[in-house]
Amino acid sequence: MIDTALALTLAWLLAFHLIPARAPLALRVGIVFALAWIALGGAAQLAAATALGHAAVALAAKRLPAHLWSYLGTQAAHMAVILALLAWLPDAFATGLWGGYAPWLQPLAVLLCGVMAATVLGGPAVGLLMAPWRAAAQIEGLDNAGRIIGLMERALIYLMVMIGEPTGIGFLIAAKSILRFETASRDQKASEYVIIGTLASFGWALAWGFATQSLVATLR
Repeated sequence: MIDTALALTLAWLLAFHLIPARAPLALRVGIVFALAWIALGGAAQLAAATALGHAAVALAAKRLPAHLWSYLGTQAAHMAVILALLAWLPDAFATGLWGGYAPWLQPLAVLLCGVMAATVLGGPAVGLLMAPWRAAAQIEGLDNAGRIIGLMERALIYLMVMIGEPTGIGFLIAAKSILRFETASRDQKASEYVIIGTLASFGWALAWGFATQSLVATLR
């Protein structure tokens, strides 16, 4: 069952969070079908149901306002689709082409799902959390620089947790504080904006890092 869940989750994350949001929905639906079919080693019916379920959630999400809770609710709905499909065909992976390789593929799938959840899944969440204060903070910078910095810092935090060196996160916080010192000391609003965003980004990555670490340990 866990193998099927990982395969479906990996297909969803790749199709809906690595593919740019501006890409046509039909393209992302086609990709999630192809990835689910490949990841499961067959099971075309389950792959098709996966694509239709995620498409329905994506269409419904377009009617929702751009808000943190709407985003989190949408991701929960995508996970509900996966759970429903898992209840239907829990052994789809085990009976597929890759079933015999499950002991070797499981840890890799967990790590991939974890790093994508910690990085690309967290970007919009942190961005939507900070949206109400962005205009007031008036932080000037390069286009998309904040998004790239966030991705990199969450990836580093995830890596530090997974290699058993979470103390290194303190050095990352110190380095970011030094680099942001001039901006923070000049404007209190900008300072508070940076602190909230940093803590939210770090907290998100830490949560997913420890969750992934725990799941890897359970599967051993």
